[in-house]
Amino acid sequence: MQLRKIKPAARPAAYSRSNMNSAATAEPILHIHGLTRTYGQGDTQVRALSDVSLDIRKGEFIVLLGASGSGKSTLLNILGGLDLPTSGEVDFDGHRLTGATDAELTRYRREHVGFVFQFYNLIPSLTVAENVALVTDIASDPMPVDEALALVALMPRRDHFPSQLSGGEQQRVAIARAIAKRPQLLLCDEPTGALDYATGKLVLEVIARINAELGTTAIVITHNAAIAGMADRVVRLADGRVASIEKPERRLTPAELSW
Repeated sequence: MQLRKIKPAARPAAYSRSNMNSAATAEPILHIHGLTRTYGQGDTQVRALSDVSLDIRKGEFIVLLGASGSGKSTLLNILGGLDLPTSGEVDFDGHRLTGATDAELTRYRREHVGFVFQFYNLIPSLTVAENVALVTDIASDPMPVDEALALVALMPRRDHFPSQLSGGEQQRVAIARAIAKRPQLLLCDEPTGALDYATGKLVLEVIARINAELGTTAIVITHNAAIAGMADRVVRLADGRVASIEKPERRLTPAELSW
């Protein structure tokens, strides 16, 4: 990575070792301090984020909860290098993201971040395997396509086209595509939002498996409070601010969730 190396940042005073589980006692992979994002000017100015500070640690499973307009997607887009803050700092694994050039952010997204969105964004004319291979062609150290498909239990469908798949299967292809480049961060924006109950739980099982088996730090946006039960920590946003950070007593499996 060519981003500017910085000295390790101090942990915000609000977070102590006593309120973190074993997954969260690793070194921070993301350090967010005083993050603010505004759009527009003057009377039309909208503040999407306001003074957000947070540490996210390697291997954590974080759920971001909040109503529409609370700042969840804006925060995720900044962490993924898709958007820039108006002020504040974001450090990734000891490297400064804020102030990075477009080329540096492109390399960051390409090498370190996997994205999963509510809608699958697969190319209809390509097979499952070909959709995943698109990412491996640009990654520096990709996993084999079939290995990525095996992780999401889609090897039998590798030669099918998206139109031949269910919605849940298409989302699992999107996850395979995201993880095939071996990202350190998996950023998921409402990954179950377009799916029915049973299919949504299958997709959550895949995300949990990636987090557990590969040690990938997972951040999941949802408006579904039930999904918070599978997180190491739950960050609730309201009006662009961190309203609370909670640690479930026990991390549930997706099969144990109900809504």
